[in-house]
Amino acid sequence: MAADPSQRAGSDHQRSACDTPAMARDRHQLTTVVVGDEPASWATAGFTVHDDRVRIGSTTIVCDPGVGHGIATVGIDGLIDTVDGLPIGLVEAPVTPAAEHHNRVTGFDHLVAMSPSIDRTADALILAGLQRRRTRRFEVGGETRRQDFFWLGDVILELVGVDGAEGAGDATFWGLALECDDLDLAARRLGEALGTVKDAVQPGRRIATVRTKELGISVPIALMSPHQPR
Repeated sequence: MAADPSQRAGSDHQRSACDTPAMARDRHQLTTVVVGDEPASWATAGFTVHDDRVRIGSTTIVCDPGVGHGIATVGIDGLIDTVDGLPIGLVEAPVTPAAEHHNRVTGFDHLVAMSPSIDRTADALILAGLQRRRTRRFEVGGETRRQDFFWLGDVILELVGVDGAEGAGDATFWGLALECDDLDLAARRLGEALGTVKDAVQPGRRIATVRTKELGISVPIALMSPHQPR
């Protein structure tokens, strides 16, 4: 598996979703994420699968090994076109009933995207109608990394790149961070399928990475403990 989503995703969730008016948050809800995986692989990771789909909060994960590896496309209310290479489109997926997951996942925390030119991709997302809520910069290996945060309904889109870089190539969707109401229980249930539980960047939260490569899942996934009350 590639880098840990906990490293890519410092995240905007030091702020609560309640800090943003509901109308602004719900306008572009993330409805669907299509991944190139066998449904059985997600079931092995502790997700409840109905007809090749996994319901997490307001979002449905569609497992379709015929689309290749990784995140093939996402459905976002109000957006129907690719944005700077990010595969956004109309996804026809019947509504999957909510279900309890064996891994204790209860919500969709954030969707991570990466760009060789974060300014270019951020500008394209804003032009498409998304609102940038916050920017974070930090130093890694002698270069300044940047994270821009956009609301997709009740999910955050976290765009990651090198600040000021103007690389060629498309932006890509990279990984998922999901909220888990009991990380310790998830660790006991998943055993070797879940990495070590550790402190997250956000104060008061913890995180663990699903060992997706060993499970046959092509999308990096992190499980995070719930947000702390303000």
